[in-house]
Amino acid sequence: MGFCNIGCIKACEREPVCVAETEGNFQRQGIHTPEKSNQIMMPEQNKLARDLSVWQDGHIDSSPLCGAVHTLKSVTLQIASESKLELLWDHLVRNHHYLGYQRLLGHRLKYLAFMEGRPVAALSFSAPALRLRVRDKYIGWSAEQRKTYLDRIVNNSRFLIFPWVEVKNLASHILALALARLSRDWEERFGKRVWLAETFVDPTRYKGTSYRAANWEFIGQTSGSGKLGKGYVYHGCIKEVYVYAIERRFREKIGCEKKTYSLFHRPSPSIKKVEVLHMILRHAGWAPDIAPWMKLTETDVELIAEELVQFHEQFQGCFGRKEQRRLGLAYISGLMSNKETKSIEPIALEFLDENSVRPLQQFMKSHRWDHEAMERRHQTLLSKSISSSKGMITVDSSEFAKKGKESVGVARQYCGALGKVDNCQSGVFVGYSSEKGYGLLTGRLYMPESWFTTKEQEERRKFNLVPEDIVFQTKPQIAGTLIDKIDKTNLFPAKWIGCDATFGSDWEFLEALPNGKYYFAGIRSNAQVFLRKPTVSLPPYQGHGRRPSKTRIMKGKAHTVGEIAKSKKCVWTKVVLAEGAKGPILADVACLRVYPSRKGLPQESTIWLILRRTSDGQIKYAFSNAPEDMSLSEFCKAATMRWPIEQCFQDGKSQLGMDHYEHRSWPAWHRHMIYVFLAMHFLLRLRIQFKKNSSLDSTASENTGCGSVTSSNTHDRVCTGNCKIPYKEKLCCLSLT
Repeated sequence: MGFCNIGCIKACEREPVCVAETEGNFQRQGIHTPEKSNQIMMPEQNKLARDLSVWQDGHIDSSPLCGAVHTLKSVTLQIASESKLELLWDHLVRNHHYLGYQRLLGHRLKYLAFMEGRPVAALSFSAPALRLRVRDKYIGWSAEQRKTYLDRIVNNSRFLIFPWVEVKNLASHILALALARLSRDWEERFGKRVWLAETFVDPTRYKGTSYRAANWEFIGQTSGSGKLGKGYVYHGCIKEVYVYAIERRFREKIGCEKKTYSLFHRPSPSIKKVEVLHMILRHAGWAPDIAPWMKLTETDVELIAEELVQFHEQFQGCFGRKEQRRLGLAYISGLMSNKETKSIEPIALEFLDENSVRPLQQFMKSHRWDHEAMERRHQTLLSKSISSSKGMITVDSSEFAKKGKESVGVARQYCGALGKVDNCQSGVFVGYSSEKGYGLLTGRLYMPESWFTTKEQEERRKFNLVPEDIVFQTKPQIAGTLIDKIDKTNLFPAKWIGCDATFGSDWEFLEALPNGKYYFAGIRSNAQVFLRKPTVSLPPYQGHGRRPSKTRIMKGKAHTVGEIAKSKKCVWTKVVLAEGAKGPILADVACLRVYPSRKGLPQESTIWLILRRTSDGQIKYAFSNAPEDMSLSEFCKAATMRWPIEQCFQDGKSQLGMDHYEHRSWPAWHRHMIYVFLAMHFLLRLRIQFKKNSSLDSTASENTGCGSVTSSNTHDRVCTGNCKIPYKEKLCCLSLT
């Protein structure tokens, strides 16, 4: 027990000036400091000290502290363990560290760092991990040696710079101060010197910069599994492992030799066989969101790996060489992993090796394999799972923020991801949704008109391998081409075609859509319509000047759809659009037959104007060429069937690295998107398979999706003319995936 108390006294003796300065500042701020004493504190006294308040009124100066560490007063490090400072340490860590504070197991040592008498950081060291694959391989010790010498390792279990402190290089400086005294302090308290320090860094939150700056060494990653009973459960929270050798000759003291060590703990894939990668996938860091409805066990992870291999084998006819199948399998695995960045280099280093970065880049850009055949095969397989005669073909654009001007198609244009005009690329995508599920089918990069104007851009197109037959097309023109291509495959029968205002405001696009399908096209609030057909004729000749040759509106007035939504002529009906995760999604809906205004004149025939007002007051507007006897519930269903393509973009960017690519060429961009489509396709199949015998997630079953509509009445009400639609207490209900 003596070791537990002597350290605090000796720490004060080593830095008397700093302690005096700190004590004075603490008193001015209302914080009590440990009492000076030449006697060793007994355990009972320690307990009493912990029970005392460590600061008056809980006041801590949290005003901003800025600058660089070399320009401010020196940093002092005080031991907080077994002193009145420990309560202060606990309070600060509990309130400001993202993991909070729980009692540390085994031996533990807490430090508080002060600058100008104010607390600026807290850190602690405690017992190390019992078993850690990458650390044990790094050391090279045997199981028996680990049992004998594990107490020579400590874990940096907490490290926190307080929120009000913004001092450059402070973190690495404090780490250096702590490591300089850690072994001596640990020996004084626990009787043994420390040889090695380890720590874990969450790569989703931090980059480990301060540890690298303090000369810690990155040695690999954890497996992403946690102990549960006698087994392990995969949680997907993979951490980076850093170590610092306090005793440089620790291997000599242990009696082990440094072995040939690679950061990549998986088998070497130098033999170009797909089977080797199959084994790697059994230990891959899969994203937990792949199956959010269940806890993945190690057996489940192995099953996912096997399923992915079998899924990807269905596309092996698209590759010219076996090595390309291996590269493609690694790429789709990387998109579904929990890596923070899902570009070429991280994927190659995770699933292949450091020598495969360049081959994977070439695979995506210049290798000869038929990615268009892969897309057709994807569509054929997906149609078997989700096609329905009542489905909807959806089209939308999505933007990807980029820097520089060398990437294919990049230009200053509106970027939906940023909500403003900025440097970005934009793609046009076609998807499909039905009561069985949804997915993306195809897509094409939008090439702004500026890419076809100068000789310089011609050279850029050639460098980025843009096909010579590509000419400038607007987004609606690209969408029309893609939809026509999908329609001719006869794989995805559809009752509807859905789009947003970018495409719904283009009449040439709407009129060129395939016959036999109804469009549900979003429009802007300034779109003009006529509630009644106006009188149109040539103006009478006034007797001078040219005779009128263009017809004009003689009687009648056009209104914007925004004005109609605010008028009394618009009668709203309360409906339940969908059953969401947080309950029913309510909306007010109104349907009217109108004559759209085209170049100031009314269209010959009427179409439907559908207005949808959500609970937050926002109003969405849409045109539809559906017949006059179309029911309200069908329009509600069509309105929600457009949502899945937006969900695809959200899932693609948040989970599957849709916007993580660093490709510059035309082929690589499209090949990346095809693999994103395949990843979504695989996850759909995986969820269906996992949920076949489970009722935990009805959305993954084959009988629920984005189109199951029930009406409140036995005979569904029909929307006809501009008559008032009565309010119904029973609501139209739509169930969505």
